[in-house]
Amino acid sequence: MTDSPENIESERGLVAERNRRLEQIDGMRRDGTNPYPYRFDRTHTLADIRSAHGGLEPGSETTVEVAVAGRVLLKRDQGKLIFATLRDRDDEIQLFVSKAVVGDDLFARIGELDLGDWVGVTGTVMTTRKGELSVKVAGFELLAKALRPLPDKWHGLTDTDTRYRQRYADLISNDDARRAFAVRHAIIASFRKTLAAKGFIEVETPVLHVEAGGAHARPFTTHHNALDMDLFLRIALELHLKRLIVGGMERVYEIGRVFRNEGISPRHNPEFTMMELYQAFGDYSDVMAITEELFAAAARDAIGTTVVDVNGLSVDLAQPFRRVRMVDLVREKTGVAVHPSQPVDELRALAAKHGVRTEPQWGSGKIIEEMFEALAEHELMAPTFVTGHPVEISPLARVDRNDPHLTERFELFVGGRELANGYSELNDPVEQRLRFEDEQRAKEAGNAEAGTVDEDYLRAMEYGMPPTGGLGIGMDRLTMLIANVPSIRDVILFPTLRPEVLD
Repeated sequence: MTDSPENIESERGLVAERNRRLEQIDGMRRDGTNPYPYRFDRTHTLADIRSAHGGLEPGSETTVEVAVAGRVLLKRDQGKLIFATLRDRDDEIQLFVSKAVVGDDLFARIGELDLGDWVGVTGTVMTTRKGELSVKVAGFELLAKALRPLPDKWHGLTDTDTRYRQRYADLISNDDARRAFAVRHAIIASFRKTLAAKGFIEVETPVLHVEAGGAHARPFTTHHNALDMDLFLRIALELHLKRLIVGGMERVYEIGRVFRNEGISPRHNPEFTMMELYQAFGDYSDVMAITEELFAAAARDAIGTTVVDVNGLSVDLAQPFRRVRMVDLVREKTGVAVHPSQPVDELRALAAKHGVRTEPQWGSGKIIEEMFEALAEHELMAPTFVTGHPVEISPLARVDRNDPHLTERFELFVGGRELANGYSELNDPVEQRLRFEDEQRAKEAGNAEAGTVDEDYLRAMEYGMPPTGGLGIGMDRLTMLIANVPSIRDVILFPTLRPEVLD
């Protein structure tokens, strides 16, 4: 924030207002009133009242007594009447305060409320002559005095950095923010319901890993003092979940935070939420079907429809998703058939022709992936399963049963964003060791995102892992899709930001 005359004046006004409210608190305490009481016994939420009495005729009064609590958002004084808007988590309702009912003292105390104060009130349910559902206040208690004024009711927090940094203030003033997080909650609840019906067990696996495996990503490192050893924050949930498949749990999933020490963008946050599941005796076709079912159910449960907006295009998530191989998408964009069996120099030249950067240590499969990402990925608006990833970029996936250079792997793209990744899991411990060793060599050659040889995971595989299908879904990006918001920061309550400089 710059020290412009407007900002300096605004800061002076905030200090003066805060001091006024502090003086008000001091006065309450001198009078024996605790401005921050310990509890309030609420009998109804505001949604309860609206559900039970939303159909009351205008000008109706009931004998239904309620005790409600919430934050005061609006207040207007009309002589011997005060009207205030109270909001709790799920709804808003009007408070109707009559001096004739509550008496002079209580009426004056209610009149001194500031917007943002938390209050508990008792009274009866009624509607005004205009039909506004209200609580006719009989009793009142201040529950928490707000020292800072609320953001402007009509404009809210307009600066996006402030919105993400002060999420508490954003949630108070921004209906869209509250809606996005309600959608997120509904999506996660929907996933749990769908997977429970399919016999999946929800588990928790370690966040601190000895080996950073299960994905291509740069990890965060930390140090365990008691054991005097470096550890990694997990970059994926995969390898521990597959250990549980080895142990005979057959169908497991986890919804958990993962951490990748990478850039920040509208699609990326260094910590984000993944759902990973593993199903014994299945393959990637099974988890593609589960993916379609999860997406459709989540949209239906969260927003009441399976039709979502994808960059202006209406897409029905209940329809089967398109399936196409990565090599075929590259061929569509370059006009040249590509395959990981081709000489690497040939593919490097094709990439250069289309302005795609490559690294000297990359093999044919990696170059094909780079061409796909640069030329085709951003155009995949409708849900599309991209399949047939090269072996080189898929160290944990099984080789395609019809093509030894490709794997039985898919990534799901919607709106040009990857939302899911799955495959027929590699369960041959000998081949898995060779793949890990390839990863280790790539890391030693300078690829910081490559994996290492995880000896404990190999030991687990040597006990025998049945045929298995695995799936990972980015819950933040899925919420972006269903809530129709543009940035991952809109669906993470406290996104990663540079430290704030406070005076």
